[in-house]
Amino acid sequence: MEVDFAAEGLLDGLDDERARAARLRLLERLHREGVPLEELREAAAQQRLALVPVERALSPGPLRYTREELAQLSGLDLEFLGRLWRAMGMAEVESGDRVFTEADAEAARLVRRAIDAGMPEDGILDIVRVASQSMARTAAAVGGVFAQAFIRPGDTELDLALRYDEAVREVAPVTVPLLNHVFLLHQLQQLRQATLGGAALAEGRLGGAREITVCFADLVGFTRLGERVPASELGAVAGRLGDLAAEVATEPVRLVKMIGDAAMLVSFEPPALLQAVLDLVDLADAQGEDFPQLRAGIAAGEALGRGGDWYGSPVNIASRVCGHARPGTALATAEARERAPDGFRWSFVGRRRLKGVRDSVAVYRVRRAEP
Repeated sequence: MEVDFAAEGLLDGLDDERARAARLRLLERLHREGVPLEELREAAAQQRLALVPVERALSPGPLRYTREELAQLSGLDLEFLGRLWRAMGMAEVESGDRVFTEADAEAARLVRRAIDAGMPEDGILDIVRVASQSMARTAAAVGGVFAQAFIRPGDTELDLALRYDEAVREVAPVTVPLLNHVFLLHQLQQLRQATLGGAALAEGRLGGAREITVCFADLVGFTRLGERVPASELGAVAGRLGDLAAEVATEPVRLVKMIGDAAMLVSFEPPALLQAVLDLVDLADAQGEDFPQLRAGIAAGEALGRGGDWYGSPVNIASRVCGHARPGTALATAEARERAPDGFRWSFVGRRRLKGVRDSVAVYRVRRAEP
């Protein structure tokens, strides 16, 4: 059935004849391919018509199942299925709404198999929650790079839609194997750092808290910088810090996460972490006047690893000590100093009151040993 898109208001606001003709051709194409008029109207109102072909290419299939049907197909408890969906960061699903695809059903069956194999439900929820948060950031990064890579000056919506459609069909099959490879590499790294002592085996549990050395490093004056430069430049600065942190975080040092203008690094080997931190401070200084200086706080002690992150006193203290460091310097607690007595120069700075810590903490400035 032919649709008068002009009468439907889908060409409103387009005074340029070339842009108007291009949108009309795109609308006709999408409608022929089965995109409902209401969906086209919504996409036009949100200025994302050029992205509709990409959405269709990435879509896992038609919406077939309600949550009740999905639970029955997979063998998962309905309440647990809801918790699983929420752990992925998805919106609450109303009873009777057909919002699940065949791919969702297959994923739910895989979860059922994991439970049958002995995986606890709470553990699966933890894995899904952490993975979803990471995948959300990954998807945002991929989407940003993809969008910028394939846009050209003077593109119409039709030009962009066709190029995006072609590119996503080439790129998407490569992305999943690549992400899987990265996951396996990190899984191997985690296994190499894991411990499974006799006491843990006797008690049927894995070790809990472990001795680690932690560093927080942040950019000095980053907030004030945001008041003077465009958001894109601010993002580039934060991205550059991520690149520098990843550069120094080689085995046995691990980059745990980036938090805006700060990087968190950990290691089970204190000297390696101290060396990485000093390298990071020097790399930041070498970026020149347009890049803020870095400051770092280091602490050591027992912490609990969970979901790829670390929790405990040394994590909190390292973050607080960082705030007391001067630009271009690294401060460490006495505990961190005791674990790396050789190969570095230490200067006592004084005792500092840290928020959330009852007693004052002795801090030392750490430098490389003189040649």
